[in-house]
Amino acid sequence: MARNYRQSKILELISTYEICTQDELVSKLKQNHFEITQATISRDIKELGLIKILSNETGKSKYAVSDVLSQSSNKYTYILKEAVVSIKNIKNFVVIKVLKGMAQSLCSIIGSLNIENSLGATYGEDTILIIFENNEQAIYCVNKLDSIIYS
Repeated sequence: MARNYRQSKILELISTYEICTQDELVSKLKQNHFEITQATISRDIKELGLIKILSNETGKSKYAVSDVLSQSSNKYTYILKEAVVSIKNIKNFVVIKVLKGMAQSLCSIIGSLNIENSLGATYGEDTILIIFENNEQAIYCVNKLDSIIYS
Protein backbone atom coordinates (compact mmCIF):
# COMPACT_ATOMS: atom_id res chain seq x y z
CA MET A 1 0.00 0.00 0.00
CA ALA A 2 2.97 2.35 0.52
CA ARG A 3 3.59 2.61 -3.23
CA ASN A 4 -0.09 3.34 -3.94
CA TYR A 5 -0.20 5.93 -1.16
CA ARG A 6 3.00 7.55 -2.46
CA GLN A 7 1.67 7.62 -6.01
CA SER A 8 -1.60 9.15 -4.83
CA LYS A 9 0.43 11.80 -3.02
CA ILE A 10 2.38 12.46 -6.24
CA LEU A 11 -0.89 13.05 -8.08
CA GLU A 12 -2.03 15.39 -5.33
CA LEU A 13 1.24 17.33 -5.38
CA ILE A 14 1.32 17.85 -9.15
CA SER A 15 -2.28 19.02 -9.10
CA THR A 16 -1.52 21.49 -6.29
CA TYR A 17 1.95 22.79 -7.22
CA GLU A 18 3.82 23.51 -10.42
CA ILE A 19 6.44 20.78 -10.22
CA CYS A 20 8.89 21.00 -13.08
CA THR A 21 11.61 18.49 -12.17
CA GLN A 22 12.02 15.16 -10.45
CA ASP A 23 14.19 16.88 -7.83
CA GLU A 24 11.31 19.24 -6.99
CA LEU A 25 8.99 16.25 -6.66
CA VAL A 26 11.45 14.42 -4.39
CA SER A 27 11.71 17.56 -2.24
CA LYS A 28 7.91 17.93 -1.93
CA LEU A 29 7.55 14.25 -1.03
CA LYS A 30 10.26 14.56 1.62
CA GLN A 31 8.40 17.57 3.07
CA ASN A 32 5.43 15.18 3.36
CA HIS A 33 7.51 12.57 5.23
CA PHE A 34 8.22 10.23 2.31
CA GLU A 35 11.76 8.85 2.11
CA ILE A 36 12.23 8.53 -1.62
CA THR A 37 14.97 8.26 -4.21
CA GLN A 38 15.15 9.76 -7.68
CA ALA A 39 15.05 6.26 -9.20
CA THR A 40 11.76 5.50 -7.43
CA ILE A 41 10.29 8.81 -8.58
CA SER A 42 11.32 8.01 -12.13
CA ARG A 43 9.48 4.65 -11.93
CA ASP A 44 6.42 6.28 -10.37
CA ILE A 45 6.26 8.91 -13.13
CA LYS A 46 6.41 6.18 -15.74
CA GLU A 47 3.81 3.98 -14.00
CA LEU A 48 1.44 6.92 -13.56
CA GLY A 49 1.94 7.97 -17.17
CA LEU A 50 2.65 11.56 -16.16
CA ILE A 51 3.38 14.00 -18.94
CA LYS A 52 5.05 17.40 -19.13
CA ILE A 53 2.90 20.31 -20.23
CA LEU A 54 3.62 24.01 -20.65
CA SER A 55 2.53 26.04 -17.63
CA ASN A 56 0.29 28.99 -18.43
CA GLU A 57 1.63 30.85 -15.41
CA THR A 58 5.40 30.46 -15.77
CA GLY A 59 5.90 29.19 -19.31
CA LYS A 60 7.97 26.28 -17.95
CA SER A 61 7.26 22.59 -18.45
CA LYS A 62 5.55 20.96 -15.47
CA TYR A 63 4.27 17.50 -14.61
CA ALA A 64 0.60 16.79 -15.25
CA VAL A 65 -1.84 13.91 -15.44
CA SER A 66 -2.42 12.74 -18.97
CA ASP A 67 -5.87 13.56 -20.35
CA VAL A 68 -6.31 9.98 -21.50
CA LEU A 69 -7.22 7.29 -19.00
CA SER A 70 -6.77 3.87 -20.54
CA GLN A 71 -8.85 1.15 -18.95
CA SER A 72 -6.31 -1.56 -19.73
CA SER A 73 -3.71 -2.11 -16.99
CA ASN A 74 -3.49 1.58 -16.13
CA LYS A 75 -2.20 2.80 -12.78
CA TYR A 76 -5.01 5.36 -12.48
CA THR A 77 -7.60 2.64 -12.89
CA TYR A 78 -5.89 0.63 -10.17
CA ILE A 79 -5.84 3.62 -7.81
CA LEU A 80 -9.53 4.28 -8.49
CA LYS A 81 -10.39 0.65 -7.82
CA GLU A 82 -8.44 0.64 -4.56
CA ALA A 83 -9.56 4.00 -3.17
CA VAL A 84 -13.22 4.43 -4.17
CA VAL A 85 -15.60 3.22 -1.47
CA SER A 86 -18.94 4.08 -3.12
CA ILE A 87 -20.50 6.08 -5.95
CA LYS A 88 -24.09 7.36 -5.84
CA ASN A 89 -26.09 9.89 -7.74
CA ILE A 90 -28.59 12.10 -5.97
CA LYS A 91 -30.60 14.11 -8.49
CA ASN A 92 -28.01 16.06 -10.50
CA PHE A 93 -25.12 15.30 -8.13
CA VAL A 94 -22.66 12.41 -8.01
CA VAL A 95 -21.25 11.69 -4.55
CA ILE A 96 -18.10 9.58 -4.43
CA LYS A 97 -16.86 8.32 -1.06
CA VAL A 98 -13.14 7.50 -1.03
CA LEU A 99 -10.50 6.44 1.46
CA LYS A 100 -9.65 9.20 3.92
CA GLY A 101 -7.12 11.66 2.50
CA MET A 102 -7.45 10.47 -1.10
CA ALA A 103 -10.16 12.82 -2.40
CA GLN A 104 -7.88 15.46 -3.94
CA SER A 105 -5.83 12.91 -5.90
CA LEU A 106 -8.89 11.04 -7.08
CA CYS A 107 -10.67 14.25 -8.04
CA SER A 108 -7.70 15.00 -10.30
CA ILE A 109 -7.84 11.53 -11.85
CA ILE A 110 -11.61 11.73 -12.36
CA GLY A 111 -11.17 15.18 -13.88
CA SER A 112 -8.82 13.69 -16.47
CA LEU A 113 -11.68 11.46 -17.66
CA ASN A 114 -13.36 14.51 -19.19
CA ILE A 115 -16.82 13.30 -18.22
CA GLU A 116 -19.35 15.00 -20.46
CA ASN A 117 -21.61 17.75 -19.13
CA SER A 118 -19.86 18.07 -15.77
CA LEU A 119 -20.37 21.59 -14.43
CA GLY A 120 -17.69 21.21 -11.79
CA ALA A 121 -16.40 19.19 -8.90
CA THR A 122 -15.27 19.75 -5.34
CA TYR A 123 -13.84 17.51 -2.66
CA GLY A 124 -13.34 17.14 1.06
CA GLU A 125 -11.12 14.70 2.89
CA ASP A 126 -13.02 11.56 1.88
CA THR A 127 -15.76 12.80 -0.46
CA ILE A 128 -15.93 14.07 -4.03
CA LEU A 129 -19.00 15.91 -5.34
CA ILE A 130 -19.53 16.30 -9.09
CA ILE A 131 -22.32 18.61 -10.28
CA PHE A 132 -24.39 18.16 -13.46
CA GLU A 133 -27.30 20.03 -15.01
CA ASN A 134 -29.70 17.11 -14.67
CA ASN A 135 -30.21 13.62 -13.26
CA GLU A 136 -29.58 11.82 -16.58
CA GLN A 137 -26.09 13.30 -16.87
CA ALA A 138 -25.33 12.28 -13.28
CA ILE A 139 -26.50 8.71 -14.01
CA TYR A 140 -24.24 8.63 -17.09
CA CYS A 141 -21.28 9.65 -14.90
CA VAL A 142 -22.04 6.94 -12.33
CA ASN A 143 -22.28 4.33 -15.10
CA LYS A 144 -18.99 5.48 -16.66
CA LEU A 145 -17.16 5.37 -13.33
CA ASP A 146 -18.73 2.00 -12.46
CA SER A 147 -17.54 0.57 -15.78
CA ILE A 148 -13.97 1.64 -14.99
CA ILE A 149 -13.87 0.73 -11.31
CA TYR A 150 -15.88 -2.48 -11.32
CA SER A 151 -14.66 -3.95 -14.62
